[in-house]
Amino acid sequence: MTGSSRKVELSVLGIEGANAHWNLSVAALYEEAIRRGEGSLTADGPLVCNTAPHTGRSPNDKFVVKEASSEQNVDWGKVNRPIGAENFDRLEQRMLASLKGMDLFVQDCWAGADPAFRLPIRIITEKAWHNLFARTMFIREPNAEARLQHDPQFTVIDIPSFKADPVVDGTNSETCILLNFAKKRVLIGGSNYAGEIKKSIFTVMNYLLPLRDTMPMHCSANVGPDGDVALFFGLSGTGKTTLSSDSHRQLIGDDEHGWSAHGVFNFEGGCYAKMIKLSAEAEPQIYATTRRFGTVLENVVIDPDSRELDLDSAALTENTRGAYPLTFIDNAVPSGQAGHPTHVVMLTADAFGVLPPISRLSPEAAMYHFLSGYTAKVAGTERGVTEPKATFSTCFGAPFMVWDPNVYAKLLGERIATHRARVWLVNTGWTGGPYGVGSRMKIAHTRAMINAALSGALDHVGYDRDPIFNLQVPSSCPNVPAEVLRPRNTWKDQAAYDAQAKKLAQMFVDNFKTFEATASAAVKAAGPVV
Repeated sequence: MTGSSRKVELSVLGIEGANAHWNLSVAALYEEAIRRGEGSLTADGPLVCNTAPHTGRSPNDKFVVKEASSEQNVDWGKVNRPIGAENFDRLEQRMLASLKGMDLFVQDCWAGADPAFRLPIRIITEKAWHNLFARTMFIREPNAEARLQHDPQFTVIDIPSFKADPVVDGTNSETCILLNFAKKRVLIGGSNYAGEIKKSIFTVMNYLLPLRDTMPMHCSANVGPDGDVALFFGLSGTGKTTLSSDSHRQLIGDDEHGWSAHGVFNFEGGCYAKMIKLSAEAEPQIYATTRRFGTVLENVVIDPDSRELDLDSAALTENTRGAYPLTFIDNAVPSGQAGHPTHVVMLTADAFGVLPPISRLSPEAAMYHFLSGYTAKVAGTERGVTEPKATFSTCFGAPFMVWDPNVYAKLLGERIATHRARVWLVNTGWTGGPYGVGSRMKIAHTRAMINAALSGALDHVGYDRDPIFNLQVPSSCPNVPAEVLRPRNTWKDQAAYDAQAKKLAQMFVDNFKTFEATASAAVKAAGPVV
């Protein structure tokens, strides 16, 4: 593509007079980011950037344009907040006008490893390191000639220096994340948090794929030596990335996937892992990425002299992050594709400390817990959240779901039934008491339970029904102490456990009232007993 044709492509978007840098390499983007004071080079090679004051997503600042082509499909509400097309156009004009004379960075990439569902996207950023983040997280075409044929079907324009005017624009604050399915465009302003780019495209895929009878999923995925695929559902901080990075299994992807008639495919070309208190012993593969050139670290504390990392520090936020190419994981699946899942693991970080660490779910219970999506928001993953907070996030990804939750639940249920996948609910949260009293579940114990489930070892043990949560809990598990499997036994005050468990059970029941009109009697009966 020539310089003049590139100017034309920007001009079509309304961008005039900007100095655009197209598809710069990792090294070149490092240089630009450091030269511009956007980040610091660490002793071992990663680039560290500070995103303050936005150290997580801004869900209250995300809007979807209400327009004719998508209006009837969108589940409007707190997640998909409507904004008028005229508001979008007015804000876009001001944003584009602000770009005159500005240096911009452009990356042409793809979302979706399966060629049948691959979405060509263009990411335009003000900051070099945001462009590096996009280059890392999305899929790059290795063939130079094929890259020249790139025809973007969605464009993200990410300008942290641009501030929205809530009075004029109808936004919630100066920060704005606006999605326009008709114009195939995303505008991000007022936030330094690079994760908004990734999550915006995830939202786009969540809208487009159901139109093609394909299930978009907020999950990680891996595959065993025998081709057995496992999915791991869960929100940030529940362990998706950690638990799917297993030296004995190949990683398909750590966060976002599709499940089509052909099998599972990754949306991304990179991983976006939590870094807080990362250890070489517990998470060796992810830890190794913090010592490599090409990794982008967000809000990780470094020594100003030695440039050594302090992964244990939460001085800036609990939500420290690392973005790195999928190829940095030794046993990643190069194609980003695999067959149909045989196991589905739903992860929750129970801040109350009362859910069993692993339970086997019936098909009806699977639908109940998928629709419920119980977990805990972990400190720093969203603005204003300073400690773990119990929440229900439908489909384990409500902030990114566009359609009514039942659309996604139906797609998942059909695939679980068709391919006879076993489903597990795994609590990676607290044991021995609630947050502040008990302790976080040991990663070693969680890994042992998941390994037992995937290997079939839990197919040959007895199960007991939890009388409150109505879950099937294994009587034993290799390499896990028996008392760990029964959270009540880990509490010093078992009466306090009973009270806390009943409190959470009632929260489940109250939350599920949203789905009572559409859920079957069998699904409703699979929930907790109060």
